[in-house]
Amino acid sequence: MIKLLSKSVSDRIAAGEVIERPLSAVKELVENSLDAGASLIVVDIKKGGREYIRVTDDGCGIPDDQVELAFRRHATSKISQAEDLSSIDTLGFRGEALASIAAVSRTEIITKTKDAQTGTRTVIEGGQVLEHGAAGCPDGTTMIMRDIFYNTPARLKFMKSDASESSAVIDFVAQMALAYPDVKIRMVSNGKILFSTQGRGDRKSVIFTLSGSDLDVKLLPLHEKGKGMSIDGYISAPGESRANRRGQIFFVNGRAVSSKMLEGSVDKAYTDRLFHGRHPVIYLFLHVDPKDIDVNIHPNKREIKFSNEKETADFVTDSIKHALNTPESVPDLDAGKKENIFRMNDRKKQKKDSGRDQVDIKNILSTYRREDDRIKEEFRDYQSEYRSEPPAGTSAKNDPASADSKKEAEQNGKDTKKTHAHIEIYMGKNTQDHFDFKQIEVTGSVFGTYITAVDHDNMYMIDQHAAHERIIFEKLIGQYNAKSKIRQAIMIPSTFSTTYAQKETESDWIDTLDNMGFSIEEFGPNIYIIKEIPAFMELSEAERFVNDFLDAASEETDFEDPDQLLKIATMACKKAVKANDHLANEEIEELIADLSKCENPFSCPHGRPTYIKFSKYDIEKRFKRV
Repeated sequence: MIKLLSKSVSDRIAAGEVIERPLSAVKELVENSLDAGASLIVVDIKKGGREYIRVTDDGCGIPDDQVELAFRRHATSKISQAEDLSSIDTLGFRGEALASIAAVSRTEIITKTKDAQTGTRTVIEGGQVLEHGAAGCPDGTTMIMRDIFYNTPARLKFMKSDASESSAVIDFVAQMALAYPDVKIRMVSNGKILFSTQGRGDRKSVIFTLSGSDLDVKLLPLHEKGKGMSIDGYISAPGESRANRRGQIFFVNGRAVSSKMLEGSVDKAYTDRLFHGRHPVIYLFLHVDPKDIDVNIHPNKREIKFSNEKETADFVTDSIKHALNTPESVPDLDAGKKENIFRMNDRKKQKKDSGRDQVDIKNILSTYRREDDRIKEEFRDYQSEYRSEPPAGTSAKNDPASADSKKEAEQNGKDTKKTHAHIEIYMGKNTQDHFDFKQIEVTGSVFGTYITAVDHDNMYMIDQHAAHERIIFEKLIGQYNAKSKIRQAIMIPSTFSTTYAQKETESDWIDTLDNMGFSIEEFGPNIYIIKEIPAFMELSEAERFVNDFLDAASEETDFEDPDQLLKIATMACKKAVKANDHLANEEIEELIADLSKCENPFSCPHGRPTYIKFSKYDIEKRFKRV
C-alpha cells in the first residue's frame, strides 16, 4: 500500500542528503555566513561536532519575522525564479541547509539585523519550533547545534571518531580561511583556539598561519587573466611534492570543489616536472562567469560542471606552466634542508652573537657527520636482528624468540594477530624459495641506477632504487612487528610541522611511527621534534618518510587496520630510496645483502621489479650467435 510520509520523516530523509556528518553542517553554516557579508566568523565545536557546533558571524542577520520562515524547506533569499539557477553567484541558494540542520539536531539561532533594536532567539528541535522571542545580542547571527543525529541513530552509528570528525571540520575551515583572506576566521575545538586569521586580504600570510611552517617560501605566486576567466593562488615549485593530492585545494567562484578536470589540468602542467606518483601543492582559486558553471549537480554542492570544460582546462594548465617557467621556480639547493635540520639550533642562536653563526654551523655540521657515521657503524651488526634467517639447525617453529612473539601476539588480542597475518601475506611469506643472491657476481653499475651482475648462465640488472625501497619498507614493517625497536638518536633533533587537522589525530600517527622506530614528541603549536629514527635509515630518508607518511594518512585513516597501515607505509616509502646515487662497491654489496634478506625481494612495495634477468642464450640470440 502506497502512503504519504509524514513531514518529520520526509524532513529527516531529505536532511540526510545534505547533512551527512558534522562537517556538512559546518560547511553550510559557514557558507551562509559568507553570503551574509560577514567580516568575522567563529567556528566552535566540541567532540568533533557530535556534541556541539556553534558558528557566529557579524553578517547582515535575519529579521525577526523571517527567522521561522528561514527554517522552512526551500525558503531562500538567494534566488526567486528558475532562470536564477543559470547564474548563481552565492554559496547557498536552495534553502535546504537550515531546514536540514533543524531536522537532525537541537538547534538554536540568535540573530539581529543592523536596524533592529533587539535580536531574536529561536529554539527548534527535530524541525519543531519550541521557543521564539526577543533577545539581546550584537549584529549578526549565531547558530548552535547540539546532539547532531540524536533522532536518527542509524546516521549516528556511522559517524567516525571524534578526532576524525574534528580533523575534517578543521581542514574545511582552514580551506575557507585561505579562500577568503579578507574575512577574519577563527577555529575553536574543545575550548581551545586553534587558529585565527587577520582578515587583511593577505593570502600568503594566511597560508603561513595555517601551515605553521616555512612552506610559503617554497610556493610560486599564480596570477593570470584571460578568456573571461581569472586565476590566482600559489603552487609549489617542481622541487616540492607530496605523496597524494591532499595538498591540493581548488576553489571556483569562492566555492570549495572536487574536480577531476582541475586535477588533470594540474597534472598536465607538471608533466616531466615531477616523478610519477608525486603531486604538487596547489592553492588554486578560479573565477569564471557564473553562467559557465552548474553548481546544482550534487546535494552538497561539492561537485560542479563547466560548460566550456576544455577551454577552462587549457587556461588552468597554461597559467600553471607560465608560473613554473618564471625565475622564482628555479630551486635553491641551499634553502630548506639546512633550515629544517638546524631550526632548533637557530632559535637558540638568535639570543647569541650572530657573528659566530657561520663558524658554529660548519663545526656542528662536521661533528654531526662524524657522529652519524659512528652511529651507523655501531648499529651495523644489529640491523638484521629482526630480519636475519634463523640460525642453522633452528626452525622458526622451534625458535624460542619466535614462540615468545607468538605468545605475545595471542595475549594482545585478535587485532594484533590480524595485523601480523596481513603483513606477512603482503610481504610474500609462504611463496617459493628465495633466489640465492650469493650465486651472482656484481660487475658494476650503469646510469647511476642499475647494478649489473652475472652468474654462470645469466646476466642481471638490479634497480637500486626499487631494491632500496623494498629494503626500507620491510625493515619498517619488521620494526613494527618486533618487540624491541632498534633506534638511533639524532645528535641535533629534527623538527617538522603539521596541519591543524593532522594535529587532531596525533595520538594515532605518533604511536604508529613509534612502533616503526621513530621517537617523536610535541615541541610547540603544530610543531613536533624527531629525537630518534630507525637505525637503518639516514636522517634525510627519515625526515622524508615522516612527511610522506603524514601526507598519505588522512582523518579517515584507521591505524588499527593493517591494510590501511600497509597502504600508507607503502606510499610513504616512495621517496625513501637512493636517487641517482653512484654507489661504492661496499655499498652495492650491502644493498644486495639486505635485499637477499627480504621476504619479497622480487619487487618494490609498489609492484615494480627489483631486478630482471637476461639469459646467456637470449643475449647470444640477439647477437645472432645461435
